[in-house]
Amino acid sequence: MKPLVLTLTLTLAAAPAAAGCKVEYKAKRDDPLRLEYGIVEIPQSACTPEAAREHVEKLLAGRGWTLLKILSVRSEE
Repeated sequence: MKPLVLTLTLTLAAAPAAAGCKVEYKAKRDDPLRLEYGIVEIPQSACTPEAAREHVEKLLAGRGWTLLKILSVRSEE
């Protein structure tokens, strides 16, 4: 879990100053069960709840995680 949090933190720190969206989420990984809370920045074009969910699901699935819930979507404009 720590490597993913570190990766997300570094990604946010290295992101350009362009406006985007920050999404808070909860995710899980099975066998053994691990739970995760995270914040990720996504493009402004994906700043609707439906688009944010789709974007974060794909991002997490590529890392072996399953999205449980989107907690908030905040525009950075």
